Amino acid sequence: MAHSSARGRLIAVIGDEDTCTGFLMGGIGEVNRHRQPNFLVVDKATSIAEIEDGFKALVTRDDIAIILINQHIAEMIRHIIDVYTQPIPAVLEIPSKEHPYDPAKDSILRRARGMFSAEDLR
Repeated sequence: MAHSSARGRLIAVIGDEDTCTGFLMGGIGEVNRHRQPNFLVVDKATSIAEIEDGFKALVTRDDIAIILINQHIAEMIRHIIDVYTQPIPAVLEIPSKEHPYDPAKDSILRRARGMFSAEDLR
């Protein structure tokens, strides 16, 4: 953990080409000492197994603080995301150019709503 605490933690992205390109142009791209990037570009040729493996690899890295994932891609591996409960790295679902964000599908938001009653939100 000395490596990540000395340099800070990273944001990782699992997304379509446009999303990953935008974040990479914004400066989030990094390759760790094991030559593993902090992003996964998902296209039509990417299998669900590859997405699952990429997600599992990112959540086990100690240099990742947040994983941004396009919501339509998160839907493909919902069975894994729903059982992931660790606070760090936090998993945040984001929209893509072709797929708008749907709060009803966001597992993190559903869990957060379950923590509060209607009276807590007044």
